[in-house]
Amino acid sequence: MNQTFVLDRTARELRDGKGQCFDTLTRTWTAMPSGEAGDTLEIVDAVVAVAWLQRHSQHPLRVPVAVIGPRDATSAQLGAALRVGELLADCGLVVIGDGGHGVTQAACEGVRRVGGTSIGLLPGTDPASANAYVGVILPAGAGEASHAMIAQLAFCVIAIGDGPDVRSVVALGRRFGKRVIGLAGAAQAVAVVQVADARAAVETVALAVLGMVPGA
Repeated sequence: MNQTFVLDRTARELRDGKGQCFDTLTRTWTAMPSGEAGDTLEIVDAVVAVAWLQRHSQHPLRVPVAVIGPRDATSAQLGAALRVGELLADCGLVVIGDGGHGVTQAACEGVRRVGGTSIGLLPGTDPASANAYVGVILPAGAGEASHAMIAQLAFCVIAIGDGPDVRSVVALGRRFGKRVIGLAGAAQAVAVVQVADARAAVETVALAVLGMVPGA
């Protein structure tokens, strides 16, 4: 991807390579003339741009990003989930999942390490079933219907690894028109953007937040 942007912190403007400005309210790029330029213009990638958007603009994205994966995950998948959680939280993005163990727990641990927020939408009604790193526990008691709830609530879905529950959320996410990103053994499927690592996954999310269409 490696797409870069020009960030003017003084004027509170983000511009693309064509000089268009990002409207943080509508999440669109416009050709409107910029305001008075600040003293320092920074060349930033999508991840840094979204971190600015979330922390310093007046209109951060307030919809969570879903991170899903199997409970019996490999060490590589757990490592990827941990890093995805860290990077999403560094961007100021909220993470949502089923609040369980395996990939979800690793992602929540990554979020907590950098002081972010994670939401666990539990399929059952017992809060004690959530992993120890979830920030907000929602014991929905919806069973498998919680897959649809997670897919519907999420801005986009990151699938790490594979399994029946993972495929269910992926399929529902695609049905609801959500961008779905796969890595670390996620099943190949139409409209799923496959990426190499955690950084690429979060870059893809960041481009989507900025109104781009990564992987299309």
